Amino acid sequence: MTIVLYIIIGLLSGALTGLGIGGGTLLIPALIFILNMGQREAQSINLIYFIPSAVIAVFTHAKNGDIEKKIMRRLIVSGLLSAAAGAVIASRLDGDWLKIMFGVFLLVMGCAEFFKKENKNENEKP
Repeated sequence: MTIVLYIIIGLLSGALTGLGIGGGTLLIPALIFILNMGQREAQSINLIYFIPSAVIAVFTHAKNGDIEKKIMRRLIVSGLLSAAAGAVIASRLDGDWLKIMFGVFLLVMGCAEFFKKENKNENEKP
């Protein structure tokens, strides 16, 4: 039965990654609460899982012309630097703190999405 859960969690997380929502928002809690994995291990698996999922999603979005290359280049440099710093910090934090921080992050992001006013962008594709 565990292998079926892994497959279902993987499929759902992959679908969220493809949509650009972020599969980790489902993958990490599923690994922790359904499969009883530790926070640090779940986050590590999420990072490894993200690489092939993101490559496929980026290819698809690039093919559809949805990527703004000027912005992307600026974000990549700062993102790589902060990812390295975050990995060092996460490796030194207790798993319980990581769980709290991730929970607060999800709560804040959920509230922000819930209360966000919709911006109508004239350049958006139909």
